[in-house]
Amino acid sequence: MAKRQACDITRDPRARQLLRTLVARHSRDGAPVGSQTLAQHAGLDISPATIRNILASLEDAGLLVAPHSSAGRVPTAQGYRLFVDSLLQVQPLGSEEVGRLRTGLPAGAGTQALLGSTSEMLAAMTHFAGMVSVPKRESFTFRQIDFVLLDPQRVLAILVFSDGEVQNRVVQVGRAFSPSELEQAANFLNAHFAGQPLKLIRAALLRELHDARSEMERLLATSLALAEHAFAPTQDDDMLVAGQARLLGLQELGDMDRLRGLFEAFAEKRELLQLLERTAKAPGLRVFIGEDSGLAPLEGLSLVAAPYGRDGQVLGVLGVIGPRRMAYERVIPVVEATAEILGAALNPEC
Repeated sequence: MAKRQACDITRDPRARQLLRTLVARHSRDGAPVGSQTLAQHAGLDISPATIRNILASLEDAGLLVAPHSSAGRVPTAQGYRLFVDSLLQVQPLGSEEVGRLRTGLPAGAGTQALLGSTSEMLAAMTHFAGMVSVPKRESFTFRQIDFVLLDPQRVLAILVFSDGEVQNRVVQVGRAFSPSELEQAANFLNAHFAGQPLKLIRAALLRELHDARSEMERLLATSLALAEHAFAPTQDDDMLVAGQARLLGLQELGDMDRLRGLFEAFAEKRELLQLLERTAKAPGLRVFIGEDSGLAPLEGLSLVAAPYGRDGQVLGVLGVIGPRRMAYERVIPVVEATAEILGAALNPEC
């Protein structure tokens, strides 16, 4: 009922303009906005009494609330939702700021360096917390692998990926391998599977092993035994966050329990990462306002997030966490441009 009432009210151009102006003033000042202020800044030729009547209707529809006994009102989460979905006017990022992003996220840089720079750039440009999820290594193609015998039960796998990143993985083996077996297995994997994603290689090895015989079967079995663990999914750092301290002064986090819950969410990361993964499954930018996120620590905040990737493949999600009264017209183009530039900067063979 409230949603229908809100739609009916905001069909009135005067109500839309008042809501737009009230959101802008509250975003700027963080204080309740009264009818006198709106009369001065809304650009409408109507009396303060008419403004008060419209504001009362917007409040009845659940779009505004009066936090104190004063006449001033602030937008609710529903009010911000309607503003972002229907009233917000977003301009693309200016060429100077796009250039700054391109300089900070240069093509050809290592993936980890790019992701770290991305979270820092988002925090610096919006003055809120910047986040970026780390692509799973299984989504990247590998360039080369080498094996080094550590002891009879352990082999070191050195993986070089197509984006230039190197990972060292210790493989527990069921039997002792000779140096020549390790070299043959590495040569075989490099010759037949370089340029393929890790997640496809083990399945391909199993298929080939099923059809192979004699000496080739022995080599395949050795390669499979090593690749089974060397190419297995790993628990890497799955999300980078920068600028958390920028949220400390927000009035929305004045309650210590709420502040503690938010920083625990940053530290634990699992729930935030799940929220970002929801964005990866939907096309385009998403704005989660308050309870939209489903996470209690974010109830008084907003998350603006967008997937990044290249050649049609989504590799991860980046975003900004800030107050509900953030300047969405500023934050949204920053997030969109950063996602596009990060995707272009990643190695095309990722």
